[in-house]
Amino acid sequence: MMRRRLSGVLAVGCLLLGSCGKTMNSAGEASVPPDPAVKEGTAEGVILTPAQVEKMGIATQPAQTLDYSEEASGFGTVVNHESIAQAVAELATARATERLSRSALLRAHKLDGTPGALSADVEETAAQKAEVDAAALTLTNRRLSGTLGMNPPWKSGDHSAILQHLAAGKIKLVRVTFPLGTLSRGTPARLRAAHIGAKPGAGWRMNVVWDAPADASVPGRSFFALLRGSDAGEGERLQVWAPIGETLSGVMIPAAAAVMSEGKFWCYVEKQPGTFARVELDTGKPTSEGYFVTAGVAAGDKVVTAAAGQLLAKETGSAAEPD
Repeated sequence: MMRRRLSGVLAVGCLLLGSCGKTMNSAGEASVPPDPAVKEGTAEGVILTPAQVEKMGIATQPAQTLDYSEEASGFGTVVNHESIAQAVAELATARATERLSRSALLRAHKLDGTPGALSADVEETAAQKAEVDAAALTLTNRRLSGTLGMNPPWKSGDHSAILQHLAAGKIKLVRVTFPLGTLSRGTPARLRAAHIGAKPGAGWRMNVVWDAPADASVPGRSFFALLRGSDAGEGERLQVWAPIGETLSGVMIPAAAAVMSEGKFWCYVEKQPGTFARVELDTGKPTSEGYFVTAGVAAGDKVVTAAAGQLLAKETGSAAEPD
């Protein structure tokens, strides 16, 4: 009889506990079961309802395709436009002087045998002056080539629009040097320049590049490049990079998508509406806006760019902020 009563009491107790929907933990205290709407730490990742996604402020951005190549590092200096303007003015003066003396000599030759013919001494002096002025023009041209390189990207001398813009400071001239061994032979098709200390991948493209006289203080290769649309100051030292090696195709992961945990970088990708999977992120190839990757994320994948840290906390069951 006692056994039957004890069994009945136990059965009633189990029913009462079941009806309350509570379990007992190791300390003997009742615990509330987790919200079935949130599946944390599953193989699929973090699964949220639309309301939870909105409440957490989760935002995504499609991964964009990007071509990337390794870069060699050098340094550059923005040339003061006053020195260019002076060289251009000297060339214009030398050209005008040479033209005037050459015209005077031609007139003297045309007057030979006429009543207005010049004396032999005057004609000889005119010939000598024309020869001296021609030599001065040649020297000025050679000085300009020392300032602007042997093969600048213009063919019309001091009448070039590019040269005039350089002399006026509308386009900046950057003298670039790469230390010995950092570049293979040949002139780079393009360069990238940035302020010293700028974030990785930042800067301006320079697509007009030609050979410059070597830098006597640094063994290596030097180039001139045209810099347009920048806030670089004249005389400023810049970081400069040249592409080397093969160009790789991949995607760009925004910097805001990166989170760190257990000494590694991660990002979250929305595999389907409300399902967010964590993907390890290789940060070894930074760009101006984030990171270039070739694996883990494909073009068009929806990468989480806001609240990625909260997703990491939910997945790992940690109340603390991510690293």
